[in-house]
Amino acid sequence: MLVVLMIISILLLIAIPNMTKNNEVAGEKGCDATKKLLLGQVSVYEMEEGNAPTSVSDLVEAGYADTATCPNGETLELDDLVFERSS
Repeated sequence: MLVVLMIISILLLIAIPNMTKNNEVAGEKGCDATKKLLLGQVSVYEMEEGNAPTSVSDLVEAGYADTATCPNGETLELDDLVFERSS
């Protein structure tokens, strides 16, 4: 019985750090996807409104986006999107 518990403990010690790393990677990928989506919405806003938005909250208020935050909780600013656009 002790051997079984020791094996399960070792497996948990190996598995838990890998699972937390995967969650971090998923959060980063989700944030990248949100930035790309908002960047596309900036272009639509510019075409329909005739001027560029002054902030990401302009997109939310005008109905071009649902949120100005990433899935990992990071709040996005327009400068983040402009940087992505130029690269």
